[in-house]
Amino acid sequence: YPLETREADASVEAAGEYRMMLERLRADDLPRFEARFKELLNENTIREIANFQSHLAREGQLIRERIVAINQSLRAIDYNPGRYIELLADATVDVEVRDFRSDLRLCTEGTLGGADEEAYSEAKFLEVKRIIERLEGREGTAEADRRWARKVTDVRQWFTFSASERWREDGREHEHYRDSGGKSGGQKEKLAYTVLAASLAYQFGLEWGVTRTRSFRFVVIDEAFGRGSDESTRYGLELFAKLNLQLLIVTPLQKIRVI
Repeated sequence: YPLETREADASVEAAGEYRMMLERLRADDLPRFEARFKELLNENTIREIANFQSHLAREGQLIRERIVAINQSLRAIDYNPGRYIELLADATVDVEVRDFRSDLRLCTEGTLGGADEEAYSEAKFLEVKRIIERLEGREGTAEADRRWARKVTDVRQWFTFSASERWREDGREHEHYRDSGGKSGGQKEKLAYTVLAASLAYQFGLEWGVTRTRSFRFVVIDEAFGRGSDESTRYGLELFAKLNLQLLIVTPLQKIRVI
């Protein structure tokens, strides 16, 4: 303890200084605060971490619920003849996100029942402290920690999103889309409009096919429907109609007839 002993030499002559330190330790009687420390650790620190974990879990559940609602509407429109599109949200395999969620669980496992006194030990506190310090930004790695914190606390990063094209008759998957690579211009356009319409519905909580008189839904699309087929153009417009959007479309003249 260099700070506490900086006034004392490591010699017999300094015994008086060490006796004074011992008397201060006895007078402070720090052990009697141990129970209070564990009580505060349980009631405050760990409980707040549990609340934080619960909040993030609710956000994740909200994403799943909204995607279920969006999929109900996507199912009502043919993506291709006899087929519909369905959005999927699978748990990410990203190591940083998975480790963060695991660390949160470790902080609260076995601490909320109150049966095990050792559950509120200093080791448990140090687990919490390590996460909080990284969330706040540690000295020397503050910028990297901030990037990490933005990533792992953004619940959207907890999922890998994709789309599945399925047969309407039995729900079998026809094709799986993780991106638009290898697709034609029309296919890319069609997939883009699906994602765009779903994003609008998700972001603003829109109910598909429901008109609200005081809801303003004005969307500007530049160079729209230029490369796609007439069929994909109709599909995109049907999607936007489901959302009761008002559209300003800037488009090549060859698509005017379809629009």
